[in-house]
Amino acid sequence: ENEQRQIGGFFDRLDSLITLHQRKYDKLCVLKKSMLDKMFPKGGSLYPEIRFAGFTDPWEQRKLGEVAHFINGRAYSQNELLSSGKYPVLRVGNFYTNDSWYYSNLELEDKNYAYEGDLLYTWSATFGPHIWHGNKVIYHYHIWKVQLEAALEKLFAFQLLERDKERILSDKNGSTMVHITKTGIENTSVLMPCSVEEQRRIGAFFDRLDSLITLHQRKLELLRNIKKSMLDKMFV
Repeated sequence: ENEQRQIGGFFDRLDSLITLHQRKYDKLCVLKKSMLDKMFPKGGSLYPEIRFAGFTDPWEQRKLGEVAHFINGRAYSQNELLSSGKYPVLRVGNFYTNDSWYYSNLELEDKNYAYEGDLLYTWSATFGPHIWHGNKVIYHYHIWKVQLEAALEKLFAFQLLERDKERILSDKNGSTMVHITKTGIENTSVLMPCSVEEQRRIGAFFDRLDSLITLHQRKLELLRNIKKSMLDKMFV
């Protein structure tokens, strides 16, 4: 009976921790959605509801293609992809669940490589913006490298593309295969502050929020894995 009580108490504490991080994660996701609604103009307005102090100018409408260039990744045939080599080849799956990497020894133009901090965009099946954190890689077909003009700040551009993703998803009427074209995204109209400093402040705010969300998501995954592992070990 004492053993049962101790085992029950252990899992009860673990469940409480899981619930705590789940709540924090959910609250942060709701906060982000609410802040995106308030810090970006909506309903045809050129002014957001909430702004950082000192910024009062109307936002301007621009086509994404005027302020960002989407560069196609290189298509590889299967025999060009090696099990080891000089450069890892970044494929869409590597952003999500796929830990298996291919490599290449090909020396390409600089535009074909992605470096630490580059803004990338996956545009087939699973899609959306990513900031690459890692060593020099060759990015594969189905990934664009996004090169920004001076008028558009990177972390703000990331949030703009994230928001645009919601629009694309709602346009697809629940279809799971989402496929967007380079021309389509370059012709997309977006609202952005004229001031790059205002963009930088907004981008940094949401970047910190995203980091907190990721932190709680990781803790949640870790605690769930611990629970599963302990259940396997403590029950015959």
